Amino acid sequence: MKAVLLSVLLVVAMSGVGQGTGAAGPQSVSETVDREVSTIEGLVIGAAEAMPETDFNFSPENLKIQKSDYAGVRNFATELKHIGASNYFLWSPVTGDKLPDNLGNGNGPEKLKSKAEIIQFVKDSFVLGHKAAASLTSENMLQVPNGSKSSRLYLATFAVAHAYDHYGQIVEYLRMNGIVPPASRQKAD
Repeated sequence: MKAVLLSVLLVVAMSGVGQGTGAAGPQSVSETVDREVSTIEGLVIGAAEAMPETDFNFSPENLKIQKSDYAGVRNFATELKHIGASNYFLWSPVTGDKLPDNLGNGNGPEKLKSKAEIIQFVKDSFVLGHKAAASLTSENMLQVPNGSKSSRLYLATFAVAHAYDHYGQIVEYLRMNGIVPPASRQKAD
């Protein structure tokens, strides 16, 4: 566990390298983590908005690709709801906020069906991520919240890493539907 925490600290510290220092000095831990939350938030929301609502139930299982094993994988909508639910599960101990009702088994609220509802749920979960990042200080980042086995910093940064994992999956879903993810599109000069 110590090795993992030290690795996370190194990644957080290195993400601030080369960003310069302002009048207030080097970037804080909370600012560095918040920057990472903002980055993955933009990627996930951009990808979610790029997928047409008619394809939110898409799963590679539907393609019946030979020699593949996609049976039972989450569809696009459930991937997004899973990111949101996981964000709540991981960031709530950091902030002390109560978990929302109906997060389900980690796949988010089943009642959310429309693209707008699902995207709003994910956006709301990232609001909690920004709150979690803002709460981190050099004094409290290594504290283990009640009911957790991991430090506040680990929970805050693992939520980002987890979201990146599932972002990679939803990017593949976009590509399987002929959609170039917004982050991969060429920018006009």
